[in-house]
Amino acid sequence: MPLYTLIAHDRPDPERRLTHRPAHLEHMQQLDADGRLIYGGPLVNDNNQMVGSLIILQAESLEEAKATYANDPYMKQKVFDRFDVIETKQVFPQAK
Repeated sequence: MPLYTLIAHDRPDPERRLTHRPAHLEHMQQLDADGRLIYGGPLVNDNNQMVGSLIILQAESLEEAKATYANDPYMKQKVFDRFDVIETKQVFPQAK
């Protein structure tokens, strides 16, 4: 199944991220339970503060990936200032 990456940068409002983090983590846990989540974690600055997100998931199409990301509470609550959703191909680590 194809992989799609969300690369998102937060608005300059760290409280917004923290307020909606429990709902976001619940959304991520469901993707993980469904076996669709490959990677998910915050982008951090030099002070180890969360400033964005990097999420990689499996989806049948770019449209399905965008719809899945659109359902994330961080997207719904406009935590992100800007973001991209793009297809990626895994090269490493190599399958063993």
